[in-house]
Amino acid sequence: MGRRQDRQDRRTERRGGVVPIRYRMREKLLTIGDDSIIEDGDGNKAFYVDGKALRVRQTLIFRDMQGNELCKIQERMLRVKDTMEIEGPAGERLAMVKKALITPLRDRWVVKIGDGPDMSIQGNILDHEYTISAGNTRVAEVSRKWFRIRDTYGVEIQPGQNDILILAVTVAIDMMR
Repeated sequence: MGRRQDRQDRRTERRGGVVPIRYRMREKLLTIGDDSIIEDGDGNKAFYVDGKALRVRQTLIFRDMQGNELCKIQERMLRVKDTMEIEGPAGERLAMVKKALITPLRDRWVVKIGDGPDMSIQGNILDHEYTISAGNTRVAEVSRKWFRIRDTYGVEIQPGQNDILILAVTVAIDMMR
């Protein structure tokens, strides 16, 4: 990562010693039918996203590198506004991602979590510069600033969060924008 990463790690250590986890994703991660890999901040393969072709609605399946299904992202049809549902491997609803109806200056999205506090997403979605918050707590940041590769952005997740769910939310937003 270089000097920038070293400086950020030192700042984080001064703030309590806990370093957030960073993942690297590709813009427009995939089109339906394509597959993609999500890498950790060190460039190691972390997750596999399987795009399902020939389906009536958009469907993506998140898998670990051993091929185990972790969650499924599906488009919800017949809704007033764009909606994507994230389901667990057993079919239980983990989250529903929706674009807020009123967005005066910045993009705003709402994530309804099945068994936890709802999340809000604010920022510039098109440029991949936004934050994901639960209440007043920032749980993740999405930004291009960590990577110099074209069409690549990073997702930095605070410790103690559900990485799979936050990455799935990020992919859902990327698909809906």
